[in-house]
Amino acid sequence: MDKDILEKAKKVRLLATDVDGVMTDGSIVYGENEEIKRFFVRDGAGIFLAQKAGIIIAFITVRESKITERRAEELEVSELHQGVKRKWDCIETLLKKYHLNKEEVGYIGDDVVDVPVLKRVGFPVAVEDAVEEVKEEAAYLTRTRGGRGAVREVIEVILKAKGIWEETLKKYYQEID
Repeated sequence: MDKDILEKAKKVRLLATDVDGVMTDGSIVYGENEEIKRFFVRDGAGIFLAQKAGIIIAFITVRESKITERRAEELEVSELHQGVKRKWDCIETLLKKYHLNKEEVGYIGDDVVDVPVLKRVGFPVAVEDAVEEVKEEAAYLTRTRGGRGAVREVIEVILKAKGIWEETLKKYYQEID
């Protein structure tokens, strides 16, 4: 992997991500009384591993959804921000809260609403099926589509760049063995 990408990934202490189109494939199915979204289980496992390694995870999305809230609760993601139209403002609040600088932030996006954040963070990432404007701002383009393991892929890149992937897995195995 490109040395510049690894250097950027190594610095990440906060990984923020859009939800629809990144954590999901972007589809929203409406039933009579509910909204249905499909989340990929390996993304969730990656988030769990990232948190075990001390990385702060944040979901930042324009849409508000009970399903997204439920997924954040299941994954114990404390930084859930819904109804956010100006995502960079949200990131700035997180920078202050956790005493971070923008180089320590990774962000995964897929659509034009994510571009202002991608232009400012240290490790900007686009999912494989992102729109061109997002891909142009990304330091890293996933091989995997949104909702199909892209978040897990990014987390593996970060943990491997930090040199803690194997250690994190070992700790996890000890907990479940």
